[in-house]
Amino acid sequence: MTIPLRNIVFDKIKEVGSLTDVDLYKILTKEGHNIPEDKFNKLLLDLEIIGLIKVAWITKDERRIEVFVVEKEPDEVKEQNKEMMEKDYEASFPGFEK
Repeated sequence: MTIPLRNIVFDKIKEVGSLTDVDLYKILTKEGHNIPEDKFNKLLLDLEIIGLIKVAWITKDERRIEVFVVEKEPDEVKEQNKEMMEKDYEASFPGFEK
């Protein structure tokens, strides 16, 4: 079973963190993944649409590619529910007092 090219490209970007499209293309070519330029651009576009990477133009011919990291804020309601459930659980034991 072969690994989809999209996964290979994403893994290379994730390893480095951020790099240019030129550098990524060189890395992939060096490892034996000869990808036509239009397919390479399509892969980058797909990964950006999915929300895994961000692509920004640096110069006319070069783009910066980086992994997209979403920092999740804690949900206050879920935290309150969790605390309440823990208190209810502890209170369900006879003779337990805090």
